[in-house]
Amino acid sequence: MVEHLLQALTESDQPILVIGRAGLDLYPDPPGTRTEEASQFTTALGGSSGNIAVALRRYEVPVALLTCVSDDAVGRFVRNQLAHYGINDALVKTISGDERTSLALAESRVEDHQSVIYRNNAADFQMDEEQIVAVDFRAYRALVITGTCLTLEPSRSASLLALKRAQVAGIPVIMDLDYRPYSWESPEMAQTVYHQAVEYVELLVGNDEEFGHLAGDYERGLAEAALLTAQGCNCIYKQGEHGSKSLLTDGRLIQTGVFPVSPLKPTGAGDAFLGGLLASLCRGEPITEAIQIGSAAAAIVVTRVGCAPAMPTLEDINQFRRTRNTTQSVSGV
Repeated sequence: MVEHLLQALTESDQPILVIGRAGLDLYPDPPGTRTEEASQFTTALGGSSGNIAVALRRYEVPVALLTCVSDDAVGRFVRNQLAHYGINDALVKTISGDERTSLALAESRVEDHQSVIYRNNAADFQMDEEQIVAVDFRAYRALVITGTCLTLEPSRSASLLALKRAQVAGIPVIMDLDYRPYSWESPEMAQTVYHQAVEYVELLVGNDEEFGHLAGDYERGLAEAALLTAQGCNCIYKQGEHGSKSLLTDGRLIQTGVFPVSPLKPTGAGDAFLGGLLASLCRGEPITEAIQIGSAAAAIVVTRVGCAPAMPTLEDINQFRRTRNTTQSVSGV
């Protein structure tokens, strides 16, 4: 229920545990350059879970990351970046073998934007149940996970076990659906596994297409969110430029607008939104305000190069909001 989620986040100063992918991002430089025409690149920490962890740290929320990285220069780059941002990497496992830490090339341009992600034999998919069993989930105030972790074994079984153990420990689970069709064996398998995971989730975040996939019908995404809410899972249903609808287990429906900006790139907004939202809830902000802060964070990130380094601080958010208004927002039952 929403009360348990808010209480767990506000009444503890323990770290938030984030599970999943962290990797190396390369951006053609200067901004606007097409990848095939680039002569130089800038580097940054990337990966959805790594970005969310950085977003939380920007608001000074303590964070630990659980994942696997390869025993090579790219894996060491990720560890150095985690240390730079103040993210606890004690649960990051270095593995030897053919697996490699993820690499992404993403352009700082909106028109004809190209992102190329190297995920074949990815190191983070080697996270296993042994790693999860070693975790004392009572040491954390919440667990954050993305749907990417569920894509392949052994990460899939390890992630489902983590959800179960978090529930036993009494800490809330927050999940970003983060559905990437190209990574799954089939859409049907993704739907089945997602439904197994959602049973343990207290706050589920996704866009209209992701909820539509969960429903098995892209026209019924909002109905699926409403059904899950009735079953005890709070849902934030994102609708791009139309804002979001938050369906809460206490009966509230919060419709929130977006902050219009001129974006430099289309990536990173979802990670920034979730980080800003959770950090605000940790500070005790009302959920409507927390969603607004998450929306502001998402708007800021798409105007900057990179994802992790583009994550805003609370000061950035406050300054941004002093000069900008969202599209229409409504709160009701």
